[in-house]
Amino acid sequence: MTRQHRKRLWRSALAASAALTVVAGVAAASPVGKPAEASPKLRLIAASTSVTLDRWEGEPGVYLDLGTYITSEGSPLEFNVTRKSYKDPVVAKQIIREGKKTRTRTLPAGLVKDFSGLPGFVEVTLTDTRGKVVAKRAETFCPNNASGRIHPDAPAKSKYPESCPTNPFTLGSVWGVEKGWASNTYAGYYSSPVDVPAGKYTAKVSVTKRYRDLFKLPDEPKTLTVTVRERKPEEGGAGARGSHDSMVAGHSGHGAGAPGQPANGSGHAYHEGRGADAPAPPALPYALKAGRSMAHLGDGPGHTDGSRIAPALKANAKRPAGRASVPNVPKPDLRSLPAWDIGISDGEDGDVPGKDYMVFSANVWNAGPAPLVVDGFRTPGKDLMDAYQYFYDSAGKQVGYSPTGTMEWDPRAGHEHWHFTDFASYRLLRADQKEIVRSGKEAFCLANTDAIDYTVKNANWHPNNTDLSTACGQQSSLSVREVLDVGSGDTYTQYRPGQSFDVTDLPNGTYYIQVIANPEKRLFESNLNNNVALRKVVLSGTKGARKVTVPPHELINAP
Repeated sequence: MTRQHRKRLWRSALAASAALTVVAGVAAASPVGKPAEASPKLRLIAASTSVTLDRWEGEPGVYLDLGTYITSEGSPLEFNVTRKSYKDPVVAKQIIREGKKTRTRTLPAGLVKDFSGLPGFVEVTLTDTRGKVVAKRAETFCPNNASGRIHPDAPAKSKYPESCPTNPFTLGSVWGVEKGWASNTYAGYYSSPVDVPAGKYTAKVSVTKRYRDLFKLPDEPKTLTVTVRERKPEEGGAGARGSHDSMVAGHSGHGAGAPGQPANGSGHAYHEGRGADAPAPPALPYALKAGRSMAHLGDGPGHTDGSRIAPALKANAKRPAGRASVPNVPKPDLRSLPAWDIGISDGEDGDVPGKDYMVFSANVWNAGPAPLVVDGFRTPGKDLMDAYQYFYDSAGKQVGYSPTGTMEWDPRAGHEHWHFTDFASYRLLRADQKEIVRSGKEAFCLANTDAIDYTVKNANWHPNNTDLSTACGQQSSLSVREVLDVGSGDTYTQYRPGQSFDVTDLPNGTYYIQVIANPEKRLFESNLNNNVALRKVVLSGTKGARKVTVPPHELINAP
């Protein structure tokens, strides 16, 4: 996220305590003194009866962030969403906590098809002053969306993750609205804009009947007066562009360029203003865009505003001393996901005439039960660090370490951080699975970009070093700590020459993209037998105009 992006976002932000006060004021209408119900009691509320939305010049429309929320009273609204394998469908189970007892119920088969939330949960209808319907849509509800407390005695922090994953190869997710909290129904930058001119409108927001029946929500649609105003970029200030584009930039990954523009450098998937692999960032609460300034960035006491910039981790004060040892304690388990986001490019930044490159996204994640923790210590005057892997006992105490290669400074534009070498390797195989092309990309800035499976043992639902501007140090750094936390993965997109695969002179036919975690086995893991993933591709076309077809990987149709 650039300084300008941050400035625009937070110039339009209201102190979160004020935002939550607005929500709390609505929720305060609930009866007082009645005993709390055992299972969650859900309601749709609106922070205000009127909202002003900005349509920025050059944008395709206005984003309907109307400030409506789902509240949870009595107990949390919680779901475990899993798939056994890529051959199996997604199964969503509601976790119902009743005092010290916990029970589950499985949601209807086929209702939840991925991990982005509850599809078709809310219906939004927008009418003009003549009563004509100008927009009508059903939207997905991510319970992990931007949220806030509605009661002063509610937990100070929500224990649930801060977004719903959209990586096509996600394996498990946890969704939840904390007891005494409210979660925004707006789908964030995964929502499509509405192409309407400036003017006055009426919005009706309601929970669809299927979910009202399923979760026993009252039929209480909310009606709001909506003012759409046209704005120009040079005006700055509050508005949809401030929150929308800044959120995109904040979650873009390595080498991100301006919103909607390709990244300049190898990086985490980022195209058309959003990363195909990136978790859906929480939407900002409506009241956060009321036009006041904020003294700081990110989360603070008592609120989760959905724009957290996770802090960087610090390496140990000194490089490890004494004899290296690898004790018998829990270790990370690095696993590769099949490649996706696969296409043909002419080299992007090189625009090499007549050349064809196969581009793709790839992810290595940590199935646990221990995090991967690597410190780098620099010899002054050199752009190289010695790297060490640390090991911890069940109480979190460091009990051993092992040298594990190096970290190197990458000075290229769009990188400019420390890369840990030999973390992963990408190769293109023939139909007989013999290697023919190897990517030059084998050094990585580790960051927890994707929530791959938050249902595994010891999964950290609130990982640090998620923001790439802080995760991997600066050129002046003497030491760096890079971590891949349990349940999280690190996605990179390979689209530059030397990182993608040059397929210009390859014959048409079937190939496999191979993703290998820990290729040199320098890192100590609990299991080294699950580090390789393959994705079948079919190359066709003529030189200079190649095409690639990507068959589904079992049930995952994500080319």
